[in-house]
Amino acid sequence: MTETDIERRLSAPVVVASLDAIHDLLEQWWSEVGEVPPRVRFGFDTAVIEIAGNIVEHSGAARPDGEFTLELSATPVRLRATFGDDGRPTSFDPDAVRMASIDEETGRGLALAVAGVDHVAYRRDGARNVWELESERP
Repeated sequence: MTETDIERRLSAPVVVASLDAIHDLLEQWWSEVGEVPPRVRFGFDTAVIEIAGNIVEHSGAARPDGEFTLELSATPVRLRATFGDDGRPTSFDPDAVRMASIDEETGRGLALAVAGVDHVAYRRDGARNVWELESERP
C-alpha cells in the first residue's frame, strides 16, 4: 500500500441491519478518498449497496448464521470493493444482465450494479462467493 492508498474493511453478519454498517463505512472511506466526480461516486455507492443487498437477500436466506466481508480500496487511479460471503454459489454473467421491466417487482439490483461501475466480476473461491467491483478514477 502506498501513502495514497485508502483501505477499509468490514466483517458483518448477513442481515439487513448490516447495510447500515456498509453505509457508515462508505461515508468514512469517502471522507478520506479525496475528490471523486459525483457520477462516479454515486455509481460506485449504488453498485456496493446493490451487491450487499443481494448477499443479504440470497446468502442470508441460505445461511441465517452467515457472515460477509467487504474490503474497500482507493488508489489514485481506481476504486475497488470486494465482497466475500459463505452463501450458495450463483451464476453471474455481466453480459447477460438486463434491467427488469417496469412490471417486474425485482431484478434490478445486478443491472444497477453493472451500470454503476466499470467492472463487475464474480467467482467462487473455495466455499466463498467473491464479488469484485471497480471504477476508474478520472
